[in-house]
Amino acid sequence: MKLLHIDSSILGDHSASRQLSREAVEAWRVAEPTAIVSYRDLAADAPNFLSGLSLAANATPAELRDAAQKHEAALSEQILNEFLAADAIVIGAPMYNFSIPSQLKAWIDRIAVAGKTFRYGPNGPEGLAGGKKVIIVSTAGGQHAGQPTAAAHDEYLKLVLQFVGITDITIVHAHGLAMGPAARDAGIAHARAQLTAVFDAVTI
Repeated sequence: MKLLHIDSSILGDHSASRQLSREAVEAWRVAEPTAIVSYRDLAADAPNFLSGLSLAANATPAELRDAAQKHEAALSEQILNEFLAADAIVIGAPMYNFSIPSQLKAWIDRIAVAGKTFRYGPNGPEGLAGGKKVIIVSTAGGQHAGQPTAAAHDEYLKLVLQFVGITDITIVHAHGLAMGPAARDAGIAHARAQLTAVFDAVTI
């Protein structure tokens, strides 16, 4: 099994999402000792945002690309192939200003590719990247799980993943992290209990 671990927090060692996503991966390793884990730190090595250069690179034949276009095309191909090869994905997704980190959005823009991970048919869009299991570690300073304020965070991530064909999605919440020490401890404990339940109940 190939497991892709994605972190997007800008807080480094102070990040709850990084801590919990790491714990999720460690639990997965225990459940699946032969798992091959690849790691992408989007804060340390963020892909460029989509731009005219990105579009031009993809539209230009490989032999005609200049150096900048070659770099863009290679980056897009690497991220896409890494995503497609994964059987399972753990995504650390903190909430920034009611949404996901811009670095995580840039990653999504590299994996949501027409003809590769989705296509439009006579009945509408069809996801082409199904069969993967995804655990999203959702962290937030306030309490947003199940609230309208999660629309551009949890709900957006679910929407994008379902759009490319992924339906096996578990969201682990550690919210209320900025509401005082007791609330933070409770949020972390809640997320850990969710992770324990996931790996106790499911044969990965």
